[in-house]
Amino acid sequence: MKLVTTSYVDNKKETFTKEYEMQVDNGAAMNVVNLYPDIEYQTFHGFGGAVTEAAGYAFSKLSKENQEKVADQYFGTEGNQYNLIRTHIDSCDFSLDNYEAMSDPDDVSMESFTLDRDEKYILPLLRAGLAKRKEPFDLMLTPWSPPAFMKTNGDRNHGGKLKKEFMGFWAEYICRYIKEYEAKGFPVNRITVQNEPEAVQSWDSCIFSGEEEKVFLRDYLYPALVKNDLERIKVNIWDHNKERLYDRAKAEIDADTDKMIDGIAFHWYTGDHFEAIGITKDAFPGKELIFTEGCVEYSRFDASQLSNAQMYAHDIIGNMNAGMTGFIDWNILLDEKGGPNHVNNYCDAPIMIDTKKDTFEQKLSFDYIGHFSRYIKKDAKRIAFTKYTDKLELTALKNPEGSLVLVALNRTEQDLPVSIRLEGKTVDFTVAKASIATAIF
Repeated sequence: MKLVTTSYVDNKKETFTKEYEMQVDNGAAMNVVNLYPDIEYQTFHGFGGAVTEAAGYAFSKLSKENQEKVADQYFGTEGNQYNLIRTHIDSCDFSLDNYEAMSDPDDVSMESFTLDRDEKYILPLLRAGLAKRKEPFDLMLTPWSPPAFMKTNGDRNHGGKLKKEFMGFWAEYICRYIKEYEAKGFPVNRITVQNEPEAVQSWDSCIFSGEEEKVFLRDYLYPALVKNDLERIKVNIWDHNKERLYDRAKAEIDADTDKMIDGIAFHWYTGDHFEAIGITKDAFPGKELIFTEGCVEYSRFDASQLSNAQMYAHDIIGNMNAGMTGFIDWNILLDEKGGPNHVNNYCDAPIMIDTKKDTFEQKLSFDYIGHFSRYIKKDAKRIAFTKYTDKLELTALKNPEGSLVLVALNRTEQDLPVSIRLEGKTVDFTVAKASIATAIF
């Protein structure tokens, strides 16, 4: 067994690896964690983050040498090995300003449609990641708002709704975006119908009730996908906070829409609500449950790297044990201000770039995410375990080739002993205080 541990003491992080020999189980009973790889739960699709215009802009300010290093950190074989990417259809708050692929209401054939803006910052970062990864991402596209002319408030920002007379046009617009991305060499696997459909924001936003989102999907978007030979694209609904996850699924999934909806996406901004994931999983078995956004907002959280990294690990573990099938962080990169953001809604990212000094900082959150993403492979199966104490937060998975991965988070100020029991053998080790550890069997 190999154990990788990251600790953070006196504002310094240290990662170290140690090998252990499994021993014959002679009746271990204290400090036990049992692993049961024969009991399997959901299939896990992988880890990733959002490539926003802000991320691409920050990336563009690095020298070629440092761009290579950053791309390696996220996508290389020795890095966090991201395979899931989410990006935005037209602008979002983490864009330099509002923009649209086309803004002419009279251009019904979309002749003015262009992805020139994506070509400036988003696609170069995607290409850099693809060069390191050497195989396509599982790519998700998400709209924050339809073009302003399609909305009741005539504005990309401040909520508003999609006008009924533009529902068909907006569905075709989304299909066009998918086709344009694929023509540029980026196959699209998934979309969400609308980012945060219940939030009126000062940035790009659009309101859909559960019934409105269902009608748009059923009567316009899904038929447009079929018409454009894009029925293979997986559609996720909601894409908002966990506390209403089940409510939204119940409002939208019925006999007509069940085949149209592949999953329910969720964010973390209103707290744990791990039970909501479990309830939704039980009520709608077979649906994806993908975490699609979470970040350390400067307006809400302090600058403690340890507490922020622990927040990530706590949420990943709780979500995964409840039934999550994929994890997509928010911006993978941001500049020294926590942007750019066209409404100054700044936040932290796992890698922060100083655009004036051509340097980057790898935050502790990056390492904590890596304790999962580097070792848990695409299509791993979550497996059963038991643990002796609630002071340890644990999850365990079995990779497709058969290796087992146990991630242990210790948020306490005391070292915690562990005796792993696995198929007639045991191994003892300690999870240090204020650390995260990954055991690979």
